[in-house]
Amino acid sequence: MRILSKPRARGIRFGALLAGAALAVTACSVEGGSNGGGSGDGGSGYPGRTVEFTVPTEPGGSTDLITRALAKSIEEPLGVKTIVVNKPGANGKIAGKDVFGSSPDGYRIAVMPQSLFSIGPLVLDDPDAIQLDDMTFVKGLAVEDYVLVTSASSDIADLDGVLARDRVAYGTTGAGTGSQLAQALLFGTAKVDAAAVPFDGGGPLTTAVLGGKVDVGAIQIAEAVEQVRAGALRPLVVFSEERLDAMPDVPTAREAGHDIVVDQRRFVAAPAGLPDDVRDTLAKAIDKAVASPEYGEVLTRSYINRWEVDGSRVDDQLRESGERFARLTEDLGIDLAGQ
Repeated sequence: MRILSKPRARGIRFGALLAGAALAVTACSVEGGSNGGGSGDGGSGYPGRTVEFTVPTEPGGSTDLITRALAKSIEEPLGVKTIVVNKPGANGKIAGKDVFGSSPDGYRIAVMPQSLFSIGPLVLDDPDAIQLDDMTFVKGLAVEDYVLVTSASSDIADLDGVLARDRVAYGTTGAGTGSQLAQALLFGTAKVDAAAVPFDGGGPLTTAVLGGKVDVGAIQIAEAVEQVRAGALRPLVVFSEERLDAMPDVPTAREAGHDIVVDQRRFVAAPAGLPDDVRDTLAKAIDKAVASPEYGEVLTRSYINRWEVDGSRVDDQLRESGERFARLTEDLGIDLAGQ
């Protein structure tokens, strides 16, 4: 297989949902709860002041949406106000370096994407990359799945129709993303001559697919579902463990004979060295927050699934997925950095 290098959209409903969040200031207080004051030195007095949640993206995306919903719902069980701060850049690295280099007292935490740790190293050899040991994993939060789509006006009727082509131009949501990896693995295992065409996010990619600029593209379910239901996009396969409630008639890659599962997971992490009692206080408050009807409604409206596991499971997931993806790309001779 040759993965050729080539120069480098959101669903209607999802875009409307996030439009308000996109107008938010970079740092804003989430109302509700009370500021208890205190020394802020962790331990039995935690929390004694405002807790800051950092989002590694611009306002308006899925990570931002999840974090703001969590921050709002966690104020009552935590007993203090929360602040949400957006620090975009480098697929999460800028935010991660800032938060994980701070004091491990529980007052600065981040909601981070799996892709930074499991896919990013396959794209960029960065000696200054965030390491798993730089973090204390508090809780898993959510998982989003990818669907391979083509324009409804395309002559591609199903996955076999794509794989039968002499050459495929596939759009991705950017370098180091699950969108890029899922398709590279699919065309690699199928031994299809394919060229990756990166775009800056799901919105531009969806536009490119609808306009026939690329043959296919992998986007997150929330960004695709309304366009699929409107008949503008044709779903071909999902890269999830099982079929999705949002698209129950769309087969998984595994069902189609390709053992490929790629998703985007998000989790709460703090600097390494966070005291156990502070971590446990945070984790218990998160459990109560994600059980709230308000938080659940945000996930439901956005087609985001729950991944509410403990910190040790987050650690296991990141290490396992990173090793698995590295092995698969090496075995198939896929160079993601070259895309």
